[in-house]
Amino acid sequence: MNKNVTNTIRVAMDALLPPFLRESKWFMYPLFYIWYKGKNVEKLMEFKSHFHELTEEEYGEYYRIHRPLTNRGTDMSRECIQFVKEHLGNDKSQSIVDIGCGSGYMLYEIKKWGYDNLAGCDIVEVDLGPDIPFKQGNIEHLPYSDNAFDTVICNHTIEHVLDPHKAVSELKRIARKKIILATPVQRFSKYTFDLHLNFFPLKSNLLHLMQIPNNKCINNKGDWSFVGYLDKG
Repeated sequence: MNKNVTNTIRVAMDALLPPFLRESKWFMYPLFYIWYKGKNVEKLMEFKSHFHELTEEEYGEYYRIHRPLTNRGTDMSRECIQFVKEHLGNDKSQSIVDIGCGSGYMLYEIKKWGYDNLAGCDIVEVDLGPDIPFKQGNIEHLPYSDNAFDTVICNHTIEHVLDPHKAVSELKRIARKKIILATPVQRFSKYTFDLHLNFFPLKSNLLHLMQIPNNKCINNKGDWSFVGYLDKG
């Protein structure tokens, strides 16, 4: 389903459903059943109740189950993609890594724009083709050296991680110049379709997590689009 459509559905549910329905398993179950085509519904609904008990391998298995069921090429809306394009800068030779790259949709878009020093990383192994090197890894301990990339992109990933502060620390560690990030504008709910663990209903929630003074952060029709410029001397 198109990301702009799913954003509209999510925002409407958060705004219009009273909490006693939004947090009711019996009310949400039919919606999850439709969303996931009747597959692994109970397991995916109860993710937030059990994530703290999971090993890294079990955590990754949830995403191997989840991704094929969402039927979405990318979690990025048109507006968020445009934000990335506008803030990459003119240096087409800069090194860029996409953390939480999924199937590589964003990297392939960036390649079309003329940037070719690209890399991808994700908790689930994927094949990005011969021109884009890939490493499998967890955002909380990334398989890259300090200051490995000019620009670090991390779209629709921070809301999923077990330790968001550790994840942001890792993004800062491997970035030389800037971090570009997207995450939903969303209040907490036990039952969310996309296995979210961290929620950013206010801009200040995200800015407090990122702790990068030189930044731009806007609400892009239901997603926060953020770019932070690092001062590493």
